[in-house]
Amino acid sequence: MSDLTSANFFRDRTIQDDPYPYFDALRDQSPVFQEPNFGVFMVTGHDEALSVYNDSVHFSSCNVVSGPFVEFPEPFKGDDVSGLIEEHREMLPFSDQLPSFDPPRHTAHRGLMMRLLTPRRLRENEAFMEELADRLLGELIAAGGCEFISSYAAPFALLVIADLEGVPEADHGLFTKKLTKLPEEMQHKPLEFLYEQFSSYIADRRRNPGDDIMTAMATASFPDGSTPEVKDVALLAANLFSGGQETTVRLLSFALRLIAERPDIQDRLRGDRDLIPNFIEETLRFESPLRAQFRMAKVRTSVAGVDIPAGGTMMLLPGAANRDARMFAQPDNFELDRENALYHVAFGHGIHHCAGAHLARAEGRVTINRLLDQASTISISEATHGPPDARRYEYLPTYFLRGLEKLDLEFTPSAAT
Repeated sequence: MSDLTSANFFRDRTIQDDPYPYFDALRDQSPVFQEPNFGVFMVTGHDEALSVYNDSVHFSSCNVVSGPFVEFPEPFKGDDVSGLIEEHREMLPFSDQLPSFDPPRHTAHRGLMMRLLTPRRLRENEAFMEELADRLLGELIAAGGCEFISSYAAPFALLVIADLEGVPEADHGLFTKKLTKLPEEMQHKPLEFLYEQFSSYIADRRRNPGDDIMTAMATASFPDGSTPEVKDVALLAANLFSGGQETTVRLLSFALRLIAERPDIQDRLRGDRDLIPNFIEETLRFESPLRAQFRMAKVRTSVAGVDIPAGGTMMLLPGAANRDARMFAQPDNFELDRENALYHVAFGHGIHHCAGAHLARAEGRVTINRLLDQASTISISEATHGPPDARRYEYLPTYFLRGLEKLDLEFTPSAAT
C-alpha cells in the first residue's frame, strides 16, 4: 500500500479484512502518523504504543471508545485541556465504565475490581471451565463439526464469566439470550441490562449475605476501606462481564483456525501440551482481537518526535504494534517457539491492562487441551471456507475489534471418547 492519503482505516473494507499491509505502510512513514480523514494520530510502533499506554499524566482514557467521533461542546484551546475534559467527560460514550477512568478514580475502582479476582476464585472458576468445555465440546465433536464461534466460543465465554461473578445458574439462560450478540452500535450506556441485573444482585446480597461470590462482591471495599455504592460495584461487575467476552471469543476462534490450518502446529501441541501457553501468547500477538483503543492528549506533548496538540486523539493499534519488526523478528510469521511472544500488547498495557487477561488465557488453555483430548483431528470445513489454497474468511466489519464472523470446523472423535 502506497497511498496513505486516500486510505480510510475506519471505512475501507479491504483494510478491515487485512490491515497488516496498511499498518506496515504507516509504520514505514512514521510509527506515529496523523491520518487525514479524522486527524487522529495512529500509533503503529511497539515502543511508541508503550509510551502512550504508560503515560496517564499526559494522556486521558476519557475517549477510549469514542475516539474522534464525539465532539466536545467547547473547542480545544491552548496547551492544557485537562479542565475541559473533566467538565465534559460524562457526555462521552462509556464514560461510566472503568476503561475510560483516569487516576485517581481509576486507581480506586481498579483496586476494587482486583479484590474480586482472587487466586482462589480464579482456581474455582477454572474447574468450572473444564467441566463446561468437556460438556460443550463432547456434543460438538460427536456431531463431527460445528460453527465454532456460535456453538462453542460465545456461550463458553459467557458462561465462564457468569460463573466467575456468581450469576445464579437459574439466570444463565437469560444472560445467554440477552448477551450473545454484539450490539451493532455503541450507545451512551450499552450495558443497561447488566447494570440492572448486577445492581439487583448486589443490593440483595447486602440485605441477605450468604457464602457465595456474589456476597463477596457485594461486601468488597475500596482499597482505602470505604464502602462503594451499589451502582459502583454493579458497574465494575458489568464491565468485567462484558469486557472480556468478545476478545476471548476472537482469541479462541483465531487459535482454533491456526490449529486447524496448521497440522504441524496441531501435532506439536498434541505431543507437548506445555507449548500451549506460548501458543496462546503468539496467537494474541499474531491476531490481536482488539483493533483500536483511543487516548486524548491532556496537554501539548510529543511522541516519537511528532507534535501532539492538547486535545489530540491518539489511536493505539495493538495489531500493528504486535507486528513491529523492531520488537518481533519476522513479525508476519507465526512462530510457536517465539521467545518474546509475551511482549505483545493485545491486552493493552499500563494501568488499563486488561483485568481479565488471566481469565482469557485460562479459557484458551482449557479449550485447547480439552479439544485435543477429545478430537483426533481438527480441520477447516472446505464446504464453508474453501480449499487450503483458496480459503474464504469473513471478518467483523468494525474498526474496534478484529475477529472472524464464523469458523466452521470438522472433527474426528478420538478413540478414547
